[in-house]
Amino acid sequence: MAEGRFAVGFQRLIPMFGYHHVLMILIAIAIILLSLLLAGCSSSSPLIPGIFLISLYYEPYRPTYSTAQVDPGVTAAIANVVGRAVLEVRVGYFGICVNPDGGSWLCSNNATSLAGQVSVDQDPLNLIWVSSTFKDSIVFPYLIIVAIILAFVTFILLATFPAWHEEEGEDGEQQRKFFPSRAVSQVALALVFISAIFVLVSVLWQHTASVAASTIAQDLGNGSVKSGVGTSAMILGWFSFALLIIVTIGLLVMILSMHLIEKALTDEEEGE
Repeated sequence: MAEGRFAVGFQRLIPMFGYHHVLMILIAIAIILLSLLLAGCSSSSPLIPGIFLISLYYEPYRPTYSTAQVDPGVTAAIANVVGRAVLEVRVGYFGICVNPDGGSWLCSNNATSLAGQVSVDQDPLNLIWVSSTFKDSIVFPYLIIVAIILAFVTFILLATFPAWHEEEGEDGEQQRKFFPSRAVSQVALALVFISAIFVLVSVLWQHTASVAASTIAQDLGNGSVKSGVGTSAMILGWFSFALLIIVTIGLLVMILSMHLIEKALTDEEEGE
C-alpha cells in the first residue's frame, strides 16, 4: 500500500518537473560549491580548513642540490633555524588556518592575530606572514563573487519560466503550455555564460598562482619547508565551471529548439 501511494505521488510530481527545473538544480549546486570554495579556511569548523588554495609546512627532507645554487650549504643553516618546528599554514580566499603543533586549527582572516598565538620556535621562517602576503597580493576572489551573483540571477530568471509540458485537458485533448519568453531565455543564457567565464578565469588564475607560489616557497625552504596545492579547492572550482557550462549548453539547446518549433508551426500555418 505504501509503495502504491509513493508511486502515485511520484507520477503526480513528474508533470510538474520541467526542463528548466533541471537547469535550476545544476545552478544551485554550482552556487553551493563556489560558496564552499570561498569559505575555505575562513573558520575552524569541520572540513572548512580542508578547503585551501595552498599549504606551507615545516618538514625535514633531503635537500635538492643544483649547479645553479651559489651557496648549497644554506640548506644546513635553514635547517638549524627551523629546528623542530612542525607548523602548517593553509590559505583560503578569505582566511588563513594555522596548525602550530599538529593539534587543532586556528583560523582567522587576520594574520597578525594568528602570529600572536604562535611562538618564534613554531614559525621561525615566518610562514604565516608569507601566506598572508600570498592571500592579500595574489588571491582575487571577486570574480567568483560576481559569478555567484550572476548565477543566482539566472536561477531567478529560470524560476519565472512557465511549465511547458503537456497535460490532459477536461475535454480530453492535449493542451500545451506556453513557451518561456525568448528575451528572458536569452538574458539567462548571457548571464550564465558570463558567470561560467568568470569562474574559468578565476580557477585558472587560482591554479597557476597556487602552483607557482608553492614551488617557489618550497625551493626557498629547500630541505626544511614543503608546500602543496589544495586538491579540494581545485575540484570545487572546476566542477562548478563544468556545471555552469552544462547549464549554458542546456539553455542554448532550449532556445534553438524553441526557434525550430516556432518556425515549423509558422510554416505549417502558412501551408494551410
